[in-house]
Amino acid sequence: MTDLASILGGPWSPPAQQAPIAPEDQLKDAMLGAGLKPPDAIHLDGKLHRFNSGTKGEAGHDKPGWYIAFSDGIPAGRFGCWRSGIELTWRAEIGRSLTVAEEMAQSRRLAEAKTKRDAEQKKTREVAANTVEIIWVEGSAANPEHPYLQRKGIKPHGARVTGDGRLMVPLYNAGGELSSIQYIAGDGDKKYHPGGQTGSMFWMLGHLEDADTLYLAEGFATGATIAEVTGKPCAVAYSASNLVSVAGILKTAHPTLDICIVADNDASGVGQRYAEQASAKFGVRMTMPPTQGDANDYVQAGHDLALLLKPVATDYLIHADGFSAQPAPIAWLVKHWIQDKALVMVHGPSGGGKTFVTLDWMLHIASGKANWHGHKVKPGNMVYLAGEGHHGLRSRIAAWKHHNSVSNLNMWVSKSGVDLNTAAGYLQVVEAIRALKIKPDVITVDTLHRFMAGDENSAQDAKTMLDACAALMQEFGCTVILVHHTGVSEEAQHRARGSSAWRGALDIEISVIPGKPGVAMQIVQRKSKDAEMAASVYVELETIAIPGWLDEDGEPVTSAVIVKGEPPPETQKASGFKSFEKAWWESGAEDRGGAPYLTKSALIEHGEKNGLIGTKSKTWRNILREDGTFIKPLIDAGLIEAHENGWIVIDPGTATGMMQAKK
Repeated sequence: MTDLASILGGPWSPPAQQAPIAPEDQLKDAMLGAGLKPPDAIHLDGKLHRFNSGTKGEAGHDKPGWYIAFSDGIPAGRFGCWRSGIELTWRAEIGRSLTVAEEMAQSRRLAEAKTKRDAEQKKTREVAANTVEIIWVEGSAANPEHPYLQRKGIKPHGARVTGDGRLMVPLYNAGGELSSIQYIAGDGDKKYHPGGQTGSMFWMLGHLEDADTLYLAEGFATGATIAEVTGKPCAVAYSASNLVSVAGILKTAHPTLDICIVADNDASGVGQRYAEQASAKFGVRMTMPPTQGDANDYVQAGHDLALLLKPVATDYLIHADGFSAQPAPIAWLVKHWIQDKALVMVHGPSGGGKTFVTLDWMLHIASGKANWHGHKVKPGNMVYLAGEGHHGLRSRIAAWKHHNSVSNLNMWVSKSGVDLNTAAGYLQVVEAIRALKIKPDVITVDTLHRFMAGDENSAQDAKTMLDACAALMQEFGCTVILVHHTGVSEEAQHRARGSSAWRGALDIEISVIPGKPGVAMQIVQRKSKDAEMAASVYVELETIAIPGWLDEDGEPVTSAVIVKGEPPPETQKASGFKSFEKAWWESGAEDRGGAPYLTKSALIEHGEKNGLIGTKSKTWRNILREDGTFIKPLIDAGLIEAHENGWIVIDPGTATGMMQAKK
């Protein structure tokens, strides 16, 4: 028998086991990762606990941080901060994946934690609202000589004073109900009334009647300064994190007003980030003092705030000669296919290969491989938001790395899906990406329905998702790729499922058409807003055994990778397309959106006129059906698809050639 001790350099012993991190410490780490200061002691008892989260303006008894955690089974819970608008779920790492039963138990516990937290918060807010109503009514009107007002150089604007001399400013909801109070001492120390709701609350300074502009600022002194300098109303949001929700409320209530957010220029950049998010999401303006500080600091330093807020628009219109003098070429991540700083959608039927294709693009970019099927690739950082199929995704990435001899990827993958078109879900994704300390070049959302709250068929719900994508693009200056399903019917196989709002908002739309025996998978560009559409690419899936990966029976684990495929011979595409094209010319060469369009009646007329078939309309109806002997081969070949009362040519090269000939 071989002496293993001599080979291994001594007797073999199992590696030392690392002591697992206590769940209490893991929860503290999660809080720190979310930007919150954790409490000294953590209690996993299923009860709601409050703590001082270290956010701006806290002191003494002010505890906006909260958590609920359970120790039974797999330790898990929720935590957040009502001032910062943060709310996250947490589960302890136990060194293995959860069983289905454990996943279900965890979901129940998290739902229970949310219910407890909501109930406790509702009760606390109701008590606080009743209390502050009494305090506010009993307070006296603020004197302009109050130390804080004097120091800031502003008027009271209806602020009140407590019995101990502190200034009081109110927080109202959209319906005008008082929810909380902010107390401001003469030295500027600020505290909220404990337990009062502050999220989405604000105070309007000035009058909206006959106003053409409405400003939105963070603090009271900033808002008062803006209102006094401009003579326009200004809403006070009280915190940077409140700018997004308050901007939405104001935009809904006053859709015709010019709304401008005046962000604080703080060293952390928090004010600017939230203002930019609100601006992108609701289409409102934003500005910010060029020097560090807020609008009040800017005025007190002797600067002209009115000029900053209403700059003279001297360069709004520029001469066309100068505009066209310098080239502005399109920037590509994958030449002709994935445009930089664009909204892209890749769609296909379930199980049709759309994730394989999208992942192939992302891995080429993340690995720095210079060429994708003859198209130049620019290296970059990838964030892949994966809502499902993590086990399969893991093996696909491993197989791709092995097949392409790649060891390192500039790519990060999410652990789960979130509702990206909600404030909490959007913030969770944004904060996670910010924590990477890198600029993502592409954020992929796979699949869309795993990251969207609402109905994909609703134009309104689709808009909230598109707004979230636009905000991500604005925030990080990146491309967003949405991976989506096609419709169920035969005629819907070449377009995205759901509302037509999706296609209208896209810069690039791509279809992945599954392969068939003897026919390669086809990648077809359906829309390219800023450039000519690319010619279709044909690929196949090749099975790859992953080195070192074995299943529970010791069998090799395999996955698949995208490899070059061969386009079908022209004779196989569709022999009947010549008749289709002739019918198009005879009927007047109509088009829809720049693509050739032919009606059913025009094709019938062509067939009868040229003796291709008898005049029995019943026979023609059979031939013209999507599963009939004439139209089906053209659809299967990706040449046409059903449109209105006929068909539209969707193959980019064919459509371009026909339209150019028309000219």
